Amino acid sequence: MEEVSAADQLESIKSWQSTIKKLENAFAQMTQKGTNISLVKKRLNASHIGLAVLENVWNQQPHQYSHEDIAEARKVLIEITPSVEHSYAKSKAGSPQHTLLERRLQALKLAVQAIDALSAK
Repeated sequence: MEEVSAADQLESIKSWQSTIKKLENAFAQMTQKGTNISLVKKRLNASHIGLAVLENVWNQQPHQYSHEDIAEARKVLIEITPSVEHSYAKSKAGSPQHTLLERRLQALKLAVQAIDALSAK
């Protein structure tokens, strides 16, 4: 895994926490409305795993996820990436949305790298 500065680590962790909060809110709203929650649930789980793996690699915090859970999360994170890239490309440079999406893309990339590094052990 590439060397990541402490500032970039912090930004990535904050980005994951923000993403998780957003997905938890969407999950709660969709559950109340009775709409299909399978995609949000899958992305929320993958986001929790992505954050846990980064915290494991960077801060040696343990996680409770199986190899199968981590492999599935990797797949979901890779599937999410093109839509985030598309939104990023459409966002106005310098806008808060542009910065948020830039950090989210970096967090996605680093989580996949961390999963790959963990799987290689």
